[in-house]
Amino acid sequence: MTAMATIFPPGEIVETADHRVQMHEISWEHYEQLLEMRGERPQPRMSYLDGELELMTTSEDHERITNWIARLAETYLAELGIEFSSYGHYTQKEKLARAGLEPDQCYRIGLDQTRGRSPDLAIEVNWTRGGIHKLEIYRRLGVREVWFWQDDEISVHTLIKNRYVVADASAVVPGVDLELLASFIDEPLMSKAVRDYRAALATRRT
Repeated sequence: MTAMATIFPPGEIVETADHRVQMHEISWEHYEQLLEMRGERPQPRMSYLDGELELMTTSEDHERITNWIARLAETYLAELGIEFSSYGHYTQKEKLARAGLEPDQCYRIGLDQTRGRSPDLAIEVNWTRGGIHKLEIYRRLGVREVWFWQDDEISVHTLIKNRYVVADASAVVPGVDLELLASFIDEPLMSKAVRDYRAALATRRT
């Protein structure tokens, strides 16, 4: 069967938005072949759900925001002495669940760093609306919590009884004020953003 494709134009929110193509009626075997053909190259990112395959080339701003959020989150975890490990955007997939993706960033939090265990936290930056249903992919993969950045805000989606619930606070990163964290994302220098965020955390503890 011939695969059909839907092209999402860049600039739905900003001129530097990501470029996305969504393909339909793609078999699991075809998805795995495309992953193999891409190899270790970071682009395009691929998300798969029930025969729908999204190819995405991320923009400079997408990568910048991802890295700022990740570094600030890591600063918070380190300051509070919470054990964690970062696993970047490695491919997570499950054939029986017919789902797979590459998060912008993901973490295992706590001392259990068992190889192959689903991440506790995934971070996603959304420049454009629509596209493949990533929360459903994460649900099938068993990721405990997903943070979505969009329109300068971070929303928290916590997995409870096999469904995601929008939460006011993170369940896997206790006590983090995501509004405060997000306020440092626009700082052009990551080093200064981290220093200023660390100082803000110290002020709150005193």
